[in-house]
Amino acid sequence: MVLSKFLHMFSKDLAMDLGTANTLLYTPRGGIVLNEPSVVALDTRTDKLIAVGREAKEFLGRTPERIRAIRPMKDGVIADFEVTKEMIAFFVRKVIRGFNLVKPRIVICVPTGITQVEKRAVIESAHQAGARDVKLVEEPMAAAVGAGLPVEEAVGNMVVDIGGGTTEVAVISLAAVAYAESVRVAGDEMNEAIQRYIQDQFQILIGENMAERIKIQIGSALPGKEVMSMDVSGKNIVNGTPTTITVEDGDIREAIKDPVMVIVNSVKRALEKTPPELVADIANSGLLLAGGGALLKGLDELIAKETYLNVVIDDEPLTTVVRGTGKTVENRRYYHNIFIN
Repeated sequence: MVLSKFLHMFSKDLAMDLGTANTLLYTPRGGIVLNEPSVVALDTRTDKLIAVGREAKEFLGRTPERIRAIRPMKDGVIADFEVTKEMIAFFVRKVIRGFNLVKPRIVICVPTGITQVEKRAVIESAHQAGARDVKLVEEPMAAAVGAGLPVEEAVGNMVVDIGGGTTEVAVISLAAVAYAESVRVAGDEMNEAIQRYIQDQFQILIGENMAERIKIQIGSALPGKEVMSMDVSGKNIVNGTPTTITVEDGDIREAIKDPVMVIVNSVKRALEKTPPELVADIANSGLLLAGGGALLKGLDELIAKETYLNVVIDDEPLTTVVRGTGKTVENRRYYHNIFIN
């Protein structure tokens, strides 16, 4: 008993939001201590890591043949087990340097639609990366906890968490998910839709990072008061020359219309399948939007218009999930019912 307490003093409990686009780490003492892109750059000849995170993201679309920049997470789950393990280990080491006496306990949030095989892959990756104990929590539940919703009460709360790879729609009551749907359409799908649209309409090829910048700068779900535009540089399909064009917010709205409507329809479907008592609660309390996709201009208004609900965007939607996961680390006994393993 004394030994375990002594070791606990030197251990570092972590919360991890292992996302398709970004990985965030939280510690009870330091809060959010890491927020980096989920990207890894490898030497193709030796399979050794060259860069991880922010530095590796700059390599996307710019690498010579001997370097491969990849996203080991796809649609919220592990697509490349070995590379994910390396990435987790790199991030964990970065955060717990100097605290290597005892392996950390980690709580990781995962999509609601995750399979048993995918769960095992996440747990094994974390164990092989150096964790001594791994607990999993569903992303919308973590988002609800992070936003301070009364998840343990007999009241329906609706959460829509739009990440890079998945959109999680969930109705939560009594510390459990009453209804959940995970659609593998989110921020990355919007980026790809922008790339396709600019290729089809303007005969210009653009990279993934450029598409993301366009989405953040002028992307919207509904027309705003003023027309927004930006200059976009890419490669002309016809002759291969570098070309710069000007695109407007209306172009990008048209480009991302389909993925946006998939998200809206998943919310409507969730309402249809939720018991009437919980829907009445949601009508009173509103719907919480979290994740990076919540920042798409006008998306909250579009969902409100389509569902007749009051839509609230969390104060810091990019970190809602990891903050909620962090709360479960800080008070494991109180939140023990919400772990799914």
